Amino acid sequence: MTALKIYGVPFSQPVRSVLWLLLLKQLPFELVPTNPGSKGENGSKHLSYLAKNPSGTIPCLEEPDTGYTLGEGHAIMAYLSQKHGWDDVYPADLQARGKVDWYLNFHHRNMRDASGMVAPKIRKDLNIPEMVQEIAKRTFTNGLNTLNDRRLNESRYIAGDTLTIADLSAYGEIGQLQPEFTNIFDFGPFPNVQRWLNDMHQVPGHDPVHVVLAELGDISQEAPSMDKIKSANINGFVALNKAIDEMS
Repeated sequence: MTALKIYGVPFSQPVRSVLWLLLLKQLPFELVPTNPGSKGENGSKHLSYLAKNPSGTIPCLEEPDTGYTLGEGHAIMAYLSQKHGWDDVYPADLQARGKVDWYLNFHHRNMRDASGMVAPKIRKDLNIPEMVQEIAKRTFTNGLNTLNDRRLNESRYIAGDTLTIADLSAYGEIGQLQPEFTNIFDFGPFPNVQRWLNDMHQVPGHDPVHVVLAELGDISQEAPSMDKIKSANINGFVALNKAIDEMS
């Protein structure tokens, strides 16, 4: 069986979540470099890519053996979990799965706004208005309060006492803000979230998936250069390819 392909770059939050699931489950894959928003040959807006994923976003899954393609990180993780019977991370029990699905829906207009806090730090040239940045921070903080006070206060993980794809997705956004990565958010007022972040560090696959963020480093005071961003992505690819090789 030919290894499946994942199109994207390590710096992408949903890409990292999908890759983490694959490393956790030791399912071989090929990460195909794909520039988000680019119409170039390796871009997500190129016609050949749009034929695989009409939304022109990353990640995108492709199964070479069947020709099947699928976009959207949550859809990819749910598909792979059901196909391979990974009931531990996406429960077969409908009520348990419902809690995972709740988070996957909650994520998009709550925790996803963490990226709305990162983008202005990375791309000063975009001149994102302060009001937009404040709205993103407020939305994210409200969502974090919900997780801290209504989910992680009563269970080890977001959907219960076992790790699920809800946690992998959430960490893609929340985890990037930690001091050891971009360092642009104070988790002090959120003790349950902080405990959960510490637990997530121990999940197999965490380190190679997040090399890109470790390489990028603290952006709280100064925007990284484009060279540094490229270098971080390259080193992220190297770390991931090494992890893939170690599967065999």
